[in-house]
Amino acid sequence: MELSIIEETPKRFVFEAKGQDHTLFNLIKLKLWANKHVKVATYNIAHPLVGVPRMIVETDGEAKPRKAVSDASEAARKDVIEFKQE
Repeated sequence: MELSIIEETPKRFVFEAKGQDHTLFNLIKLKLWANKHVKVATYNIAHPLVGVPRMIVETDGEAKPRKAVSDASEAARKDVIEFKQE
């Protein structure tokens, strides 16, 4: 997976991930919504066959958006490990 940072400010983080699709981005989006400081967590894929997913995360400023994505990714990883064990 190749990540490209499109925009990063104290309250907004936009990045793309080549080689990914709805599966990963939906999971990360759901985990981001669980964070009370995240105000926007969404993604889009411009074209379903050749588009690169772009995620947009905005926070209230209490949490850094890049850290929120990192935390959401870690929570998703833990869920996958738990699922595999069960």
